[in-house]
Amino acid sequence: MADQPAANTLAARLARLGLRSDADFVLHLPLRYEDETRITPLADARPGIAAQFEVAVVASEIAYRPRRQLLARVRDGSAALSLRFLNFYPSQQKVLQSGARLRIFGEVHEGYLGPEIIHPRFHMVGAGEPLPERLTPVYPTTAGLGQATLRRLIERALARADLADTLAPELRQRLDLPEFADAIRLLHTPPPEMTQAALEAREHPAWRRVQFDELLAQQLSLRRAYSARRARGAPPLVANATLTGALLAALPFALTRAQQRAWREIAADLGQPHPMQRLLQGDVGSGKTVVAALAMLHAVEAGYQAALMAPTEILAEQHYRKLAAWLQPLGIEVAWLTGSLRKREKEAAIARVGAGDTPIAIGTHALIEDKVEFARLGLAIVDEQHRFGVRQRLALKEKGSFAHQLAMSATPIPRTLAMSYYADLDVSVLDELPPGRSPVTTKLVAEARRDQVLTRVHEACRGGRQAYWVCPLIEESETLQLKTAEETYARLVAELPDLRIGLVHGRLKAADKAAVMAAFVANEIQVLVATTVIEVGVDVPNASLMVIEHAERFGLAQLHQLRGRVGRGAAQSACILLYAQPLGELARARLKVIYESTDGFAIAREDLRLRGPGEFVGSRQSGLPLLRYADLEDAALVEQARAVAEDMLQAAPERAEAHLQRWLGGREELLKA
Repeated sequence: MADQPAANTLAARLARLGLRSDADFVLHLPLRYEDETRITPLADARPGIAAQFEVAVVASEIAYRPRRQLLARVRDGSAALSLRFLNFYPSQQKVLQSGARLRIFGEVHEGYLGPEIIHPRFHMVGAGEPLPERLTPVYPTTAGLGQATLRRLIERALARADLADTLAPELRQRLDLPEFADAIRLLHTPPPEMTQAALEAREHPAWRRVQFDELLAQQLSLRRAYSARRARGAPPLVANATLTGALLAALPFALTRAQQRAWREIAADLGQPHPMQRLLQGDVGSGKTVVAALAMLHAVEAGYQAALMAPTEILAEQHYRKLAAWLQPLGIEVAWLTGSLRKREKEAAIARVGAGDTPIAIGTHALIEDKVEFARLGLAIVDEQHRFGVRQRLALKEKGSFAHQLAMSATPIPRTLAMSYYADLDVSVLDELPPGRSPVTTKLVAEARRDQVLTRVHEACRGGRQAYWVCPLIEESETLQLKTAEETYARLVAELPDLRIGLVHGRLKAADKAAVMAAFVANEIQVLVATTVIEVGVDVPNASLMVIEHAERFGLAQLHQLRGRVGRGAAQSACILLYAQPLGELARARLKVIYESTDGFAIAREDLRLRGPGEFVGSRQSGLPLLRYADLEDAALVEQARAVAEDMLQAAPERAEAHLQRWLGGREELLKA
């Protein structure tokens, strides 16, 4: 029993890496490899290049300047160098005694006393001890879990695990892929003739097999979830187009071709006897809200209720005001549900929704509180759906037994990402902007020219226009971000004394926030200082100037969203990106992309390339694992995996099940969102 706590500790560390079954260990592949198959003479050591040396310890001591450290002097027949340990154990000190023979592995750097290696890996050796015959794998790990332990556990798992191939021989031959067992064993234990460069570049056929298998598991999982949804029953929402026709006739604008196409696709889905699961994506200002309004009216005409949930009060209220203005003249009552409502108002709204008296509800997370019940929810709409966790999205949909679901996103999703992460959804794309939207000019301005920006803001506001001044994103601290916003507000009040300036941020009470926003909409405030709470949903056509301070701290998607707050009227609009120097490489790349392009899809592709899919989709906040080995830029491989998944589910369901068990191990329960 003495080993039980240690075992529990090891299990906990392994669990942090997702390592529970033999299949998990088998698929825990090396990050890189170290070549311990040869000994390099010390005289041939190259700075910054890791190598293995066989040396004798000449002397060792504990030094106390500039801090306590263990120093050892070692040599071979060609040269000498120092080993430096800033953190060390008595056991290490004991080994590093004069005369000890060691094999050490590490990178040589130039130190105070000449060449040295800091914290080399080492072990004692006897004369003539043989060298390993294979490259040494280095695995992703976690605190307290050493490489030696991981290698031992993975070696045991490889001996026990079922490595039977889940791909038919003819399919492997057609795709020119090696057998699974051969690929896995080669990656864990590369033969001596294998070059380190080929393996680490992940261009070897063995890596190609792993990448394909990972994409195939993802596609199988998503397509199976898609099929399961379509197999479930849902009431067809049959409508006569009376209300939708009345709205279209009353609108002061005509739908774009893209909006018409998206609306036809959604209306067709709503009429099917299985739940709609559609993503409506479009660039900033492409007109998603009016398409959502038509979908809600369609549900109401069919005798059902509709709900729209947004991630922030500002965005939810923007939707509420716009939809109420469109729908109430048609005799449709719209409820407003948010956490900041007075108790009496909130209870009254909940009661009317529960009784079925109010056919449409707009709100924030308050819509999914337990006490909110719908009499007959037929359509659930989630805006900026990537901002919600999968459980929250499910919770709204499940307010209606068989509700259809429409997700909306103003972050355009690159094609390969949509194929890979949203393959379980039908997708409608708004790829054109409504007429009357003026193009936004983007300018990059160094912080040193801040006075020129102030002059530009002053001139625009004196000319009757309005401006946003967005404060820097400080991810480490909401308190710091608020402080920066308040300081910026105070500076602008002092520097632009003849303009009316407002301040809005996430810590304001909802009523205060609403009052400031209403004053800005009414042009009673000319400059709005804000944190990123205004990123989505704010629609003020008279605002023609956007200043983003410390733009280098923002992601591409945020910069594009913020820029989309202007250019909503006929006036020429501009977005000024104020940046501090010196710029890092990634910040420079982001600013270059946003400066050169206003195409949300092109920006999204670059965002994906710069950040990777994990950050881009927010892990999709679901049970679907992010891709560890496959590259979404490899569209051809994604297409192949998608086609094979369709065929396998139809023709070889037992192979599909075995493949899913190997890669997902039953972790599909959250794919129903």
